[in-house]
Amino acid sequence: MPEIAEVETVRNTLKKQILHKRIKSVQVLYERILETDLEEFKSVLEGNEFVDIKRRGKWLIFELENHYLLSHLRMEGKFFLKNKSDPIVKHEHIIFTFQDNTDLRYHDTRKFGRMNLIKKEELVNNKAIKKQGYEPGEKELTAEYLLEKFKKKTIAIKTLLLDQTIISGLGNIYANEVLFASKINPFKKGSEITKKEAQNIVKSSARIIKRAMELGGTTIKSYTSSLGVTGHFQQELMVHKKEGEACIVCGTKILNEKINGRSTYYCPTCQK
Repeated sequence: MPEIAEVETVRNTLKKQILHKRIKSVQVLYERILETDLEEFKSVLEGNEFVDIKRRGKWLIFELENHYLLSHLRMEGKFFLKNKSDPIVKHEHIIFTFQDNTDLRYHDTRKFGRMNLIKKEELVNNKAIKKQGYEPGEKELTAEYLLEKFKKKTIAIKTLLLDQTIISGLGNIYANEVLFASKINPFKKGSEITKKEAQNIVKSSARIIKRAMELGGTTIKSYTSSLGVTGHFQQELMVHKKEGEACIVCGTKILNEKINGRSTYYCPTCQK
């Protein structure tokens, strides 16, 4: 699943390639991707242009003249830039054709991604955006904030780090890496997290996400260079996908166990 660093990379890449290009036509080949009326979707977009692309957590926010197009890639969503003459391939569900006869194509093997068209004044109260927690690196993401969110939680801290209403943008890869860097056992209950551990989460998440963004994200099976950009943060992963390998800190073999259905990689010595 594309996480915050990968979505930021997609945002920056698209900004360089599609802004201020007039949209000639829109094809919707799988309507369930949309959370808005099909005819309104097409009528607003056709003849319009994207003037900016913002992001909140894992949400891409395409800015139009009077509307925002919200896009969440979910598990397998990707954008491709192609020529209009290129054949439409399987799993290309939404196609924006620009006046220069280039296409922005939304590809989603599992069809979990979503797009929603809203008026600009509706963004502040949009449920999907409004419920997002603070992002790593934001000054509001403090140890005190996390302790308040965690204090009554008896579920594993790994699961809590994936809760987008607490920290926005973290997914499975970076949650594993943040917990390793913070020396916290992923099975530890949220209510048992100490102030020092909360401080470590704040610092580690900011550092790791900043570095991942600098390197274009992490390129693994679920995130590929669909826009001609390959991430390199996978070269700096400490525990994710390292099952059976020696911990770089202590030499103990990295374990992989499921927590709430998610693969969780950790060092049983460093993260007691």
